[in-house]
Amino acid sequence: MRGVALAQSESSDESLPQHNADSNLPVTSQPAESSASQPSDQKPPKYYYHAKAMSTSRSEEPASYARPISEWGYDPLEPVDWLLFGVEQRTRYDYFDDDYTKDLTRSQPFLMRSRSFLGIQDILDPFRFGVEFQDSRAFNTKFPDSTQDVNENDFLQAYAELYFKDAAGQGQPLSFQVGRLANDYVDRRLRSRNGYRNTTNAFDGFRLRAGDQESLWELEFFAAQPVAIRPRRFDHGDEQRWLYGLVGAWRGWAPVTTLEPYYLILDNDRRGWDQKDIELHTFGLRAYGDIPKTRFDYDVDAAFQYGRNLGLSHRALATHTELGYTFAHKWKPRLAAWLNYASGDRSPNDGVQQQFNRLFGSSNGHYGSTDFFEWSNMLSPAMEIRIEPDSKTQLSCVYRANWLASKRDAWIRAGRVDPEGHSGRFIGHEIDLLARRKITNLLTVEIGYAHFIPGNFVEQTGEAPDSDRFFVSTVLRF
Repeated sequence: MRGVALAQSESSDESLPQHNADSNLPVTSQPAESSASQPSDQKPPKYYYHAKAMSTSRSEEPASYARPISEWGYDPLEPVDWLLFGVEQRTRYDYFDDDYTKDLTRSQPFLMRSRSFLGIQDILDPFRFGVEFQDSRAFNTKFPDSTQDVNENDFLQAYAELYFKDAAGQGQPLSFQVGRLANDYVDRRLRSRNGYRNTTNAFDGFRLRAGDQESLWELEFFAAQPVAIRPRRFDHGDEQRWLYGLVGAWRGWAPVTTLEPYYLILDNDRRGWDQKDIELHTFGLRAYGDIPKTRFDYDVDAAFQYGRNLGLSHRALATHTELGYTFAHKWKPRLAAWLNYASGDRSPNDGVQQQFNRLFGSSNGHYGSTDFFEWSNMLSPAMEIRIEPDSKTQLSCVYRANWLASKRDAWIRAGRVDPEGHSGRFIGHEIDLLARRKITNLLTVEIGYAHFIPGNFVEQTGEAPDSDRFFVSTVLRF
């Protein structure tokens, strides 16, 4: 592959599992009353409305598992509400038979990821600080250290912050963070704080932010270098790459609609006079919410990409369109159908690259538990049935069909391509099953299974066995 495919191979890869393992079960409550009706001595309203679409809810900041020491239930610490602390440990057993991303091998790794966060808020305002440590390890694996699985003893976040409460209006803070950062944007399709993957995207840079995730409106500008993961050494920012972004949100019409416009720039400046650079501009709009007076909900994201890509002109498009219906039953069954589309390169010789670059977005929860697909050269309709038998349990079944958007471009994750386009477009079917149970306030268990059935494109371009993936994951939070 050429163009964006090469750029993608350098980026930190996929992400979060179904329904965001870094958050609680989906929240469907209405937003609070408007700030105008709130007494000045009360907390401002929270306008953020969690989307019902799979894996799209942003993780809480600064870390979803951290909380004030005062909430630990120990009386002498009750006044210490300015110190944030938390520990999270995840262990996952992963059985993968006929992995198309690794030459159809069979593997059974144990993956361990430990996080801890320490932060200071309120007491020194406007000065705030946060440090998050992460250790990611892989055992019983037959492969060399992978940046997807191994990143030992490193900092996921380490930042200083200036925080001005209500500087942009009641409930509208103004903040400036600088240092190492790891957070989600929009629906996590283009930049995410990885959940399912054992390692996590991080960025060295700054962010200037008006509002926050819970406020009526939000506007942020950031400039950062993607952190290059070095499995057994300290990570560092990639000096040849910058990601710039202007991201907004309007929540005044929630739950009917939340609007999230965005504009991102990926700038790869290669060293050497004979090296061709990459400059990709991605702008788009996401809208999601509930359709009034019905039990339907929707989630739509459309992104257009242009620029220069290794000497080629770049023009690409990607969309996600979803419609869901929640039945009037105590188990909250939700039936949803959606379509993921991302353009591929139509011709290798026309001087234009049309393969969409998903930048640093998630893949696992959005496009399948096999991790065979990403938001690039894909046409994938899907259906899901999800139920919540109680407030601590969630069950899901997803069916996906997968085609190449361009039959002359690659199935990217598997590295298969027919440049003449004679092998067809259909890659195959996938069925994903997920069960998630919050055993206690400290322990959550997830069990998942995925089965992939290859189509004619796979059969025409190499070996084509069915593939199976099974995992069991435990998450402890202290």
